[in-house]
Amino acid sequence: MIVPVTPLQQNCTLFWCTRTNRGALVDPGGDLPKLKDAVRQAGCEIEKILITHGHIDHCGQAGMLAAELGVPIEGPHEDDRFWIAQLEDDGRRYGIDGRVFEPDRWLVDGDEVTVGELRLGVRHCPGHTPGHVVFHHAPSRLAIVGDVLFQGSIGRTDFPRGNHADLIAAITTRLWPMGDDTHFVPGHGPMSTFGHERQTNPFVADRVLAG
Repeated sequence: MIVPVTPLQQNCTLFWCTRTNRGALVDPGGDLPKLKDAVRQAGCEIEKILITHGHIDHCGQAGMLAAELGVPIEGPHEDDRFWIAQLEDDGRRYGIDGRVFEPDRWLVDGDEVTVGELRLGVRHCPGHTPGHVVFHHAPSRLAIVGDVLFQGSIGRTDFPRGNHADLIAAITTRLWPMGDDTHFVPGHGPMSTFGHERQTNPFVADRVLAG
């Protein structure tokens, strides 16, 4: 279930294990009443919060929600610590009540996170931010990619410690091998598949990079 939150319409993802009814929220950046309503409608129990990267619209209120629910936060990679440290300042800039937090677990490439009986692989995909991670559930051909890749676009790299070359490398070496038939939830906008983006994306289509 995708629940857009904050004035930036960031895609918070709610998913759960159907065998255990235990779930997770990925990138609960704000609008917490809206997210809690979605959890109630789904009828699942939130086990943890997962974070792709440290930008305000993705994690500004994650610490507040974790404290309220009594659950841990996993992610992002520690290279995004400096972004999380300035959440309150960034919140004032974007009109979001952001709070600094310390994740219970920083993630690195190759880690695994569990939700109920579900196991998701973690890929470190820097470029948009240096500590950005992506969550991949291989059995269902689904990836939650934050602001690495969008339908028809890619993440911005003009933020502090952003790097365009790193972003392109992360997409082509860490996302594409997940398979063309893998659907992905981006941080903003509609879902797509890696195969569709390899054919049509003006930034990372195979023919664009080959040229």
